[in-house]
Parts: sequence; C-alpha cells; structure tokens
Amino acid sequence: MAYDKDPAGVEVIFPEDLQIYIAEHREGTYQLIDVRQPEEYEQSHLPGSRLIPLPLLADSMEQLDRASDLIIYCSVGGRSRMAAHFLARRGFNRVLHLQGGIEAWEHRTAASPPELHLQFMRGDESALEAATIACRFEAGLEQFYRAAFDRSRIAGVRNLLEKLLSAEEIHKHNLVRLLESLGAEPEAPCAPDGLMEGGLKIDDFLARNDDYLKSAHDWLELAMMIEIQALDLYLRMAQTCADAPAKELFHRLGEDEKAHLNWLADLSAKIGRG
Repeated sequence: MAYDKDPAGVEVIFPEDLQIYIAEHREGTYQLIDVRQPEEYEQSHLPGSRLIPLPLLADSMEQLDRASDLIIYCSVGGRSRMAAHFLARRGFNRVLHLQGGIEAWEHRTAASPPELHLQFMRGDESALEAATIACRFEAGLEQFYRAAFDRSRIAGVRNLLEKLLSAEEIHKHNLVRLLESLGAEPEAPCAPDGLMEGGLKIDDFLARNDDYLKSAHDWLELAMMIEIQALDLYLRMAQTCADAPAKELFHRLGEDEKAHLNWLADLSAKIGRG
C-alpha cells in the first residue's frame, strides 16, 4: 500500500483499512497520532488519538513507543505524510499515514466539548484510583440508562435499554471484582457521583437530549455518541496514567467500549431494515 516516494517503513492506510485494523488490534499495541492544531483536534478527532501538532513533533518523539505501530493523520493527508516520513527516517519501525485524513473518515469521531475536559484526572492515578473512577462512570451510565427507560414509552426503546442495563451491570460487576483484588471495600467505590461514562453530567445531558429518547433511531444515535466519548476518554486516560496496571485497565475498558459500539450499530441496522 506504500507510495513509490515513501521511505522504507512508511505505509499508506486507507480509512476502511484503518477501521479493520482498529477492530483487530488490542488497545495499547498501536498509537494514533493527530498532527493537526489543538483547535482542529477539539472539534473532532479519532477516539483515543494523541494530539502532537506537527511543529512539536521533533521535540515529542520520546513520548512515542518505537515498538508499536504509529498511525498518523491530519485533515486531508498532507501533514501526516510528512510527519510519517520524518518519523521513519529517525528509526521508528512502522509508520502508517491515513490517506485522505480525517475528512475521508466516514466512521464516528469524538469531540471535546467543555464538559469533557479531564479536570478530574491528575494523570498519575494508581490502578485502584483508575478503577474507582471507571466504576463510578459505569454507575453513572447505569443511572442514565435507567432514567431514559423511565422516560420512554416506546416498547422497542425500553427493550433496548433493558439490554444495555444488563450489559452495564456485568461491566460494573467485573470492575468491582478488580477493585476487590486491589484491596477496595466491596461496592463502595461504585457509588455514582453524578457523572456517566464520558464525563458528562447525567441530569444536564438528559435535559439537553430529551428529544432523542422519543424514537428508537434517535436513541441509538445518542447511545452511540455517549459510547464513542467513553472510548475516547478511557484511551486518553490510558495515555496519561503513570501506573502500568491503570493503563492496562483503561485499555481493557476501551476494548469493551468498542464492543458496545459494534453492538449498538448492529441494533441500529436491524431497526433500520425493519
């Protein structure tokens, strides 16, 4: 897939191939690098990508894992190709750049509105602290789904919400088991604190998106929006956590969120065909 003029170690990856790559590779085994400017990143970015603006790349190479595949993207592909060349010539083993940039990406992206600023994260959480934060998010998301269930009078939506509530309960149960293995008191760390996955305030989010709870299609759109923000949040937590077990935990949560997104997309397709 490489262009003739690309140096050794540099490959082009097309959007549809990147989607397959992400689905087939575990979180933590590759790095997504956005070389655009901060204001572009805040508007929309690939979930879990790390922002390293092109002018700062030379001074940021020590942040990159030479053993992992590096996938570089920008708006339309020009900056990312130059960044890939730069990194490959400095000894990085495998560097891929996204053909067409984020503008060619037809799948979901994450944004960074004010309510998603990670002010509650220090960046040096232990595994116990990271698991506690994640468990509270899960408890908050369960509250959101339950509130949505109570508000909805559409049978199909209520059935879907019941299924998601069951899935979140399993997710939370697995986190509780992890917390107990780390020495936490059973159940205590999972008390909701008014936030759900993605860092959103539950009451505010429900009030702003009440119309989305009135049709199955719109509700699925809303649920996928929440889950893509959760995926982005957990992967960014994995990047900033100094504790290796915490990184592993957040990568596992990211894998779960990818599965949730696929499930929701499948349900949406089935409803659309119906």
